[in-house]
Parts: sequence; structure tokens; C-alpha cells
Amino acid sequence: MASILITGASLAKAYRLKNTLPAANVILGDYLDLPEVMIKSGQMIRLPNPHAESYPHQMLALCLDCGFETIYVLHADEMRALAPSTQLFNEYGITFQTIHDQL
Repeated sequence: MASILITGASLAKAYRLKNTLPAANVILGDYLDLPEVMIKSGQMIRLPNPHAESYPHQMLALCLDCGFETIYVLHADEMRALAPSTQLFNEYGITFQTIHDQL
């Protein structure tokens, strides 16, 4: 089953989005502070900082390691950092989805 990553786990709209997706294999993640208990339980993952120069490569490695095929990007700074690498991610079968304020 394809895995989905939703960034912005510190945002309420990440949870609203998760509830609208039919996939059972949805993981929330964020580069901002998250409760340690949620990370240890496997319900959330810590993401690389989008301000790091190697961010696209770190995210690609994470997606390949975890089997993510779709990433819903909720933070604008993450999308800005990933946008130039869209073709690279597509070559590995990983797509980005952006969410507007409808959630």
C-alpha cells in the first residue's frame, strides 16, 4: 500500500486533511517541535529543516526509506525548498500535493 506523508503536523489542518484521506497508511511529520511521545509511538516523524541547504536530498532519502509516494506539503517554506526538485522526486515516483486554505 502506498504511504502518504503530511507535513505540518503542528497545524490543525494536517489532522483535518488526514481525516479526509482514504489511505490507512498516512503519517504526519514536521520539522517544528512535536511531542516526543507521538514520535516514539510512530504516529509522527521528525522532518528535516527546510532551511537546510541539503533539505531536498534529505527529504528524498526519507521518502525512499519510508516508502512515501505522496507528500502533502503544508508549510510554504517546505514547498519553496522542494519546488526545484519536483522532477527528481517524480523520477522516483514521489509526488507533491499542496493544500490551500479549504481545510
